[in-house]
Amino acid sequence: MPKVSEEHKEERKKEIIDACEMIYREQGFCGVNIKEISTRISCTRPSVYTYFETKDEILLALLCREYDIWCDRLTAIPAQAGSMTRKEVAEAVAHTLDGREVLLRIQCMNLFEIEVNSRVERLAEFKLRFRRMYELFTVVLQAFQPEITTEACDIFCRTFSSFLFGVYPFVFHTENQIKAMEIAEVQFPSTTVYQMVYDCLMKILP
Repeated sequence: MPKVSEEHKEERKKEIIDACEMIYREQGFCGVNIKEISTRISCTRPSVYTYFETKDEILLALLCREYDIWCDRLTAIPAQAGSMTRKEVAEAVAHTLDGREVLLRIQCMNLFEIEVNSRVERLAEFKLRFRRMYELFTVVLQAFQPEITTEACDIFCRTFSSFLFGVYPFVFHTENQIKAMEIAEVQFPSTTVYQMVYDCLMKILP
């Protein structure tokens, strides 16, 4: 049997993650399964299991990719943060989450279960991304306010990270949720990820 190249392996992993993202967007967590993913990319289920043991590991890989995109955007901020106003820093950071609906959705709705059902080595790959995000925010804060303490950076990162876990349901609503809120006379002013993140940052930025 011919040896499969690393390039081919990475391409196959990307196809699996792409299919997972498509299904997750269409059907949510419950709709994602190995059979459906293998059908979407025209390969056998055993082939998918070569790369990932569970659907949770595929979703975790998708979340890692989302974090990579987000962190790459954050890297552009520190070089300018020293000359930015508080409002400008909040705007810049808020815009880094433009289009990151999948990241926010997985974190809010499915992350704990995904972590429980993933191998430690796969989970560690995500934790590395989370650490990178934490470190990037520390760099942003230090560039913005050079006198800031390590403790203040840590408090900011913990507060902001916790806030992000709850953003999704305030921005995205199903038709049933909207109808239920109307019946219950619950006020639900329309908002966006950008607006929520910006408002939060204007409260917690030092």
